[in-house]
Amino acid sequence: LFKDMPVEPEVMIHRIRITLTCHDVKSLKKVCADLIRGAKEKNLKVKGLVHMPTKTLRIPTRKTPGGEGSQTWDRSQMRIPNPSVIGRQMTSISIEPGVEVEATIADS
Repeated sequence: LFKDMPVEPEVMIHRIRITLTCHDVKSLKKVCADLIRGAKEKNLKVKGLVHMPTKTLRIPTRKTPGGEGSQTWDRSQMRIPNPSVIGRQMTSISIEPGVEVEATIADS
């Protein structure tokens, strides 16, 4: 009954989410641009750069050496930008030193 119908192989489409983290914004933007350019050269579907909230790590430190006097505080902070790129296939690119890459693959 069903022998005459051709069987098409089922193609699995994977969604790849690449999350990049770095202290240096300049190298982070360069890696993002290289990823998007490489995906567009291969005619892959890319859902562009998604900016996630910048992490701000704060450390309040008390300045006074002893217990006497007024309480003065020194506030140090470090900002960590965290963009994300969603694509269909991983591309091979060179990544700047100091950029952390996290790739998540999901079936669609």
